[in-house]
Amino acid sequence: MSEVSKAGRRPDVIRWAITVAVLVGVLAVLYVILSAVIVPNGPAQLETLKRGKLVKMEITKAPKPAPTVAFKDADGKEVTIASFKGKVTIVNFWATWCAPCLLEMPTFSRLAATYDGQPVAIVAISIDKDDKDMQARAFMAKNRPLAYYRDASGSMPFLLDPPAQGMPTTVIYDKKGVERARVSGEADWSGPEAMELVRSLLQEP
Repeated sequence: MSEVSKAGRRPDVIRWAITVAVLVGVLAVLYVILSAVIVPNGPAQLETLKRGKLVKMEITKAPKPAPTVAFKDADGKEVTIASFKGKVTIVNFWATWCAPCLLEMPTFSRLAATYDGQPVAIVAISIDKDDKDMQARAFMAKNRPLAYYRDASGSMPFLLDPPAQGMPTTVIYDKKGVERARVSGEADWSGPEAMELVRSLLQEP
């Protein structure tokens, strides 16, 4: 091929490369715009967070409302999970006789501290009997900013649908009060997956 022919083709190659670069740039801009506009306004893709420290998390396939049964706060006032509607609410059922519960509670404390002042509620509900009430209160006092809640009947975890399989059990509700996921057993709630979980649910309308 002559040098003249090669020189004649160079502008075509340059134009083609510029066109491809422009198209790639346009697609990239569209992706960023759609990601910013569509994803935060839709349901969080919680399946992507089922990894690392939340590998045991089970996504609720048919989201359901929280049970309406009441439990008590530290002052003996009756509250329900619906009392926290409007907040991303993480409900943890625990007891002083449950070693994994005691191990994971400080991680809930760190999660609560991270989102302090935001519409997030970490609701740790003790199912201890009356004779362990003071012990449970003392333990929670060491895990501020968590507040003390109690279900003295111990029945609330088993009124879930499906019932809890054991302690600890943690249920995640969105701002509308709908169950979105749960974890059976101990987890690290101060890890990046838990932070991203809360952040994702906060972005939902």
